[in-house]
Amino acid sequence: MSSETSDPTGTAAPHGPLRVGLIGYGLAGSVFHAPLIAATDGLRLDTVSTSDPERQAQARAEHPQVRTVDTPQAVLDRAADLDLIVLASPNKTHVPLATAALEAGLPVVVDKPLAATAAEAEKLAALAEERGLLLSVFQNRRWDNDFRTVRRLIEDGVLGDIQRFESRFERWRPQPKGGWRESGDPAEIGGLLYDLGSHLVDQALTLFGPVVSVYAESDIRRPGAEADDDTFLALTHASGVRSHLWVSATTAMLGPRFRVLGSRAGYVKHGLDPQEAALREGLRPGAEGTEWGVEPESCRGRLGAGSSPQTGGGEPVPTLPGDYPAYYAAIAHALREGGRPPVTATEAAAALRVLEAAKLSATEGRTVHIEAGP
Repeated sequence: MSSETSDPTGTAAPHGPLRVGLIGYGLAGSVFHAPLIAATDGLRLDTVSTSDPERQAQARAEHPQVRTVDTPQAVLDRAADLDLIVLASPNKTHVPLATAALEAGLPVVVDKPLAATAAEAEKLAALAEERGLLLSVFQNRRWDNDFRTVRRLIEDGVLGDIQRFESRFERWRPQPKGGWRESGDPAEIGGLLYDLGSHLVDQALTLFGPVVSVYAESDIRRPGAEADDDTFLALTHASGVRSHLWVSATTAMLGPRFRVLGSRAGYVKHGLDPQEAALREGLRPGAEGTEWGVEPESCRGRLGAGSSPQTGGGEPVPTLPGDYPAYYAAIAHALREGGRPPVTATEAAAALRVLEAAKLSATEGRTVHIEAGP
């Protein structure tokens, strides 16, 4: 880590932009991390690692000042000239690369999932604490427009006591794409449970706290598929709330993104946050004429009691803007000023305990009880 911009505790001193090394320039690196890093005041995308020559050229075209290298080690070799490492590499590399970065004295952001197991995540968290370095997990879906709206409604008490929380990431992709994300090799940490399920579990824990029991059903539906592509989780929180979560690539008719049922009212929201689509289209936060994270009024969710949104029941609720840029802004603040990152490794470990329990439940066909976290 550069001595000009950081002290030995991993908290950066206020001199110049923090230089970021990004490992991986596939979907996660090119669509999410690189654009958000580049749009964050106080951060500068310095180095990108990818072994693919076409992706190297893409990175240089999209970020003309960036240095490209062939291997993760080439990024780590520049530790003295960097202030943060971001891992957007395949899941199986997260633990070894995060370990190497922390041992090199660099703070680390890791795309979800942090690890395959809670034990691995806790070991990384302990290493980061021992070295006095930031370790955070990129759970950008906490800044989805619909999730921010649900959180506000719950905090404001509009729904009353929450009884059941339903959350879905459903898609209709009847043909597998292949690649490591759909591999059946356990070492790849593929499948939807650990992919989209990581987001849904993190959101449920963020809203309602620790989980004490998990029931799950997990299937491989598509011909030729190797990893789970249709999975359901039923979580019981220590607070008494029940969360029902669906992740699927085989849903011919999509359900609501959220249905939240409380003692006073319910809230139903269809559709997806617009930020991923905007990033895929090449739009960038802060660009002139761009209302970032804002959706059309026609997409608003509805709030009511004893009524059906499908027949126009309930009242439309303005959706808060999505705010993915808030994640890296918080990372920059934590590095400059100290304090907790926006998502901690301990929180990631709690989510992994739930995912591990879900995998065991689906395999053995039973409810799995887990100890509530702090």
